[in-house]
Amino acid sequence: MPKSVAKRLEKLQRDFLWGGGKLERKVHLINWEVVCTQKEKGGLGIRKIDPLNKALLGKWIWRFAFEKDNLWKMMIWVKYGQEGFGWRTKDARGTFGVGVWKEIMKEANWCWDSIKFKVGKGTRVKFWTNRWCGNATLSQTFPQLFAVAVHKNATVNEVWDSSLGQGGWNLRFYRNFNDWELDLIRDLLNMLRDFRMSSEEDSVLWKGGGHGIFGVKDAYNLLVVPNACAFPIKCIWVDKVSIKIAFFAWEATWGKILTLDRLQKRGWQLPNRCFLCGCEEENVNHILLHCIVSWARVYTGEESSSLLGFLEWLAAT
Repeated sequence: MPKSVAKRLEKLQRDFLWGGGKLERKVHLINWEVVCTQKEKGGLGIRKIDPLNKALLGKWIWRFAFEKDNLWKMMIWVKYGQEGFGWRTKDARGTFGVGVWKEIMKEANWCWDSIKFKVGKGTRVKFWTNRWCGNATLSQTFPQLFAVAVHKNATVNEVWDSSLGQGGWNLRFYRNFNDWELDLIRDLLNMLRDFRMSSEEDSVLWKGGGHGIFGVKDAYNLLVVPNACAFPIKCIWVDKVSIKIAFFAWEATWGKILTLDRLQKRGWQLPNRCFLCGCEEENVNHILLHCIVSWARVYTGEESSSLLGFLEWLAAT
């Protein structure tokens, strides 16, 4: 999806949200980035179009690597070719790659950053350059060892020597190591110590959540910038409170309701004095927490003598 289309769709969403259910241009009280964060982080949980589109496209990268000989996969395979033992297709370049798959392949890099291999037979996983042991490739974890490795493109199966008792690693390097380099060999062997080959086929695992299986929600969360803000969600989004009141409480918690101080910041030439008590400047904290007149009116107009009765009245307002 072109970014211009995503921006247009998000504009329609914003106008609908702040227009009270109509596509009208009204004041947007809270930044759209905040609106699109999770409710637990102070947003409304609305997903942004562009990263959602990327997550949906990334799912096809995952499916091509994860699924077996499906018809759609075989058709893509024939048209674009394969690389890396069939886990992925070749890059779609120029006029050769015109079409949907070319757009999908643009999401390959971030998607593969969250994929690791589960080694079975080890015939389709490269020992040094694929991510299968730890959170990075062994060539990244041990660059000094990789630089002097004899077979840099060897598979896990080719490095594994089944003739060594229960099996072991047959690592080959161009030269002997100096004393200060032996710790690297020890660390590498410690990482590989508990690994054993099996008769299962090699497969892929999704590191972004979902118990090793790709999920659009997990992928989306990887693509958006996390918000570390703590938000009192349980005090605002309450099941028995109407959405209209909860939405107002959400706006007020962010300090974004149109009190006089906020109107002044938007260029309105108004004297800032609370219309109720006439004693203090009007802002969200004053009008909702500290104004004695507003609280007096709440309790005077309602005969409830308990907090439960007050909340029931508030929910019905």
